[in-house]
Amino acid sequence: MILAGDVGGTKVDLALYGFENGELTLVREERFPAQEYSGLEVIAEKFLADTGNPEVTAACFGVPGPVRHGRLKLTNLPWILDCEELSTGLDIRHLFLINDLEANGYGIPELHADQIHVLSEGDASAVGNRALVSAGTGLGQAILVWNGKMHIPMASEGGHCDFAPRDEMEIDLMRYLQRVLKGRVSFERVVSGIGLKNIYAFLRDEKGMDEPTWLKERMHAEDPNAVIGEVGENGSNELCAKTLEMFVSAYGAEAGNLALKVLSVGGLYLGGGIAPKILKTMKDGAFMKAFVDKGRLSDLLIHTPVRIILESRAALLGAAAYAEARAAQLSGQSVRAASIQFS
Repeated sequence: MILAGDVGGTKVDLALYGFENGELTLVREERFPAQEYSGLEVIAEKFLADTGNPEVTAACFGVPGPVRHGRLKLTNLPWILDCEELSTGLDIRHLFLINDLEANGYGIPELHADQIHVLSEGDASAVGNRALVSAGTGLGQAILVWNGKMHIPMASEGGHCDFAPRDEMEIDLMRYLQRVLKGRVSFERVVSGIGLKNIYAFLRDEKGMDEPTWLKERMHAEDPNAVIGEVGENGSNELCAKTLEMFVSAYGAEAGNLALKVLSVGGLYLGGGIAPKILKTMKDGAFMKAFVDKGRLSDLLIHTPVRIILESRAALLGAAAYAEARAAQLSGQSVRAASIQFS
């Protein structure tokens, strides 16, 4: 069995995988509220105990932030994750920590066609680097380097780079956020779950767009981002619709920035939880217009395939794939290869 984890600021998703004819097969999964536990080891122990303590040959956890020398201090939880300590405590010889966007990147080859939505075909035959941008709780980014045989995901914290407004409305948005945040504005403050709420507040408070009573009540009683997404998608309120329009335009612009920086002729992938929930707005044209609007290099991006990852388990699949591959390198025994049946 392979233990895979996707660690976030508020939740921890764990899953056990096996292999069937070379493909990952889900055995069991569970989501845990992170704040209710003292650390990742306690959560993993409970998960494995509830599963009957199966034999785990390798484990990998995708974590939010840069992993240095096998260690990471989480920013949203009072946890310090240490690879060696987890390996000893869980009695799993081959245990790894990787950046959560790296895990997403390793998950892409495990996906099937129905788990991906093609936003722009581009040149589907092109081979080369790929880029991954994931707007969710935050804004994650990764580079998928083509080495001539396969794509190797590399972590990035590009979502924390400076927000670059492109028109008068975005300049006003940046000035508004500079006042609210009392300083610097990163792309993550615009293109993320935090960003959706920031854009909504800007349009309401700064631009005077109407927030009817029913919408205000829903924004207080429910998840604000879910409300903005639902109402903006069905077009029943102009404030929510304009919020989504500005959001996807900024998303497209930053995705295009990353595509240029890494020369991702092999394609750009959009991960995270937001894009699949606002597919109608993503397909309306504002995203792609901003994505390709790169002056003399627009033609390069017109030919770049753009795909939305629909599968919510992409990071778990990637963590499991990474764990198996690295354990096979270290032990000389591949669980995936051993599962392949030849007729």
